[in-house]
Amino acid sequence: MATERATTRRGLLARALRWIVLAALALLAALILGLVLYRIVPVPSTLMLGRWLTLQPVERQWVPLTAISPALARAVIAAEDQRFCSHRGVDWIELNAVLEDEDGPSRGASTLTMQTAKNVFLWPGRSYARKALEIPLAMAIDLAWPKQRIMEVYLNVAEWGDGLFGAEAAAQRYFGKPASRLTAAEAARLAGALPNPILRNPARPSRGLQAAAGRVQRRVGQLGSLGDCAVPG
Repeated sequence: MATERATTRRGLLARALRWIVLAALALLAALILGLVLYRIVPVPSTLMLGRWLTLQPVERQWVPLTAISPALARAVIAAEDQRFCSHRGVDWIELNAVLEDEDGPSRGASTLTMQTAKNVFLWPGRSYARKALEIPLAMAIDLAWPKQRIMEVYLNVAEWGDGLFGAEAAAQRYFGKPASRLTAAEAARLAGALPNPILRNPARPSRGLQAAAGRVQRRVGQLGSLGDCAVPG
């Protein structure tokens, strides 16, 4: 009897393990398919999908990177990820600096690639589980997509207001023009709004946003050619 129970338990454990392995393989296959497919087609964000499913309005118009002012790509790099063109999805230098900060992590270390991984493949909100998944996903994205595609996806799924996604929709709402015609000052305001897009209005910038935009413009000047990888040649 005891032998039969032990055999039954082993059988159940083997089946459970088999299902876990199959589920992991299915997730891996879905990820690979998503990476391949999303290299080509317009990409929604999980936040957009959530709003659609709950019947909330979504304002977004996908445009290619060539239809977005290079000033915005440079401004976003200056504001969010100054080593975007040199790292492989994860900025280990910045990550180590944040982890070694004696006063605690007062700033984030998410690269544009990590933010793209979060926006496209993961859920909104903060959690250690999501952050742990961002790193391998960002490295996979960097392997599968060229830098210009990462920037194109990022600029088309970034949130710039309540229900407002992407550079084209943001440029039209805040400045009444297509994203291709954004000036350096307007691009800096959009980039400066990214940490808190619900409260920051690039069309009517607060003192805080004006200061952030000024910092972005100074950093753009300091970057020089280091942001060229994200600009169509």
